Amino acid sequence: MSEYDLDSGPDPADAAAAEPEDPAAQNPVIAVGIGPGNTDFLTKRGRDAIAQADVVVGFGTVVEMVAELTDAELLTCGYKDEAEALAAFGERVAEGAKGVAVLMGDPNHSGYQFLGKVENAVDRPVQVVPGISAIQVAASRARTPMEDTRFVTLHKSGDIEPGLQRLRAVVGERNLLVLPRPYDVMPGDIAADLLDSGADPELDTLVLEELTHESETVTRLTLGELAKHAGGDGPEDTPFSDLSVLSVRAPR
Repeated sequence: MSEYDLDSGPDPADAAAAEPEDPAAQNPVIAVGIGPGNTDFLTKRGRDAIAQADVVVGFGTVVEMVAELTDAELLTCGYKDEAEALAAFGERVAEGAKGVAVLMGDPNHSGYQFLGKVENAVDRPVQVVPGISAIQVAASRARTPMEDTRFVTLHKSGDIEPGLQRLRAVVGERNLLVLPRPYDVMPGDIAADLLDSGADPELDTLVLEELTHESETVTRLTLGELAKHAGGDGPEDTPFSDLSVLSVRAPR
């Protein structure tokens, strides 16, 4: 695998987005979006790919959610050891194993950095099987049609300032759907940033947590009330979980 630094580049997300897929590619590695973690929201195509895999790679919490759906070898990782896990995955694929990478939600929503790393690790083309995402569920819960909404993911490594600028530019004019970054850019921090940019503190917000799970909760506050939860960089500094989506509704 080639080296990259998310502060100085290259960003693996750029590699993932560099060229369109070839739908006729032979023996591709499959990157499956597993939905919001509730396997009822896993597509049949994704479920079949996981069931037929020889080796599955992904972050530990994601792999655990699909472990019972496959007899494949499971390679799990966190941020610190993902390079080692992906290197082992690449070796198995090079030996002829049918490889599947699993990503939370839909790879097209916040998975492009990991997708780029998978592409960098294997000697085959990679095809994405999109999934239902927490973003899609959040849009339904908040009743914010996607065509009237600006979606931004901050749940990634590296510089998130461009994403924040995109939110500031349309807050109050369009609905916002935002994936926060645990735990330094959580819903309260995003609300405070929007207030600093001149947003109306009375805008309606919803923090949607653990979507589609039995523990699902929705907290409805004004933007000003939500901003009171800004600050900190750990789970003890916010009332919201790392599985949160922020909705800021535009006035109608």
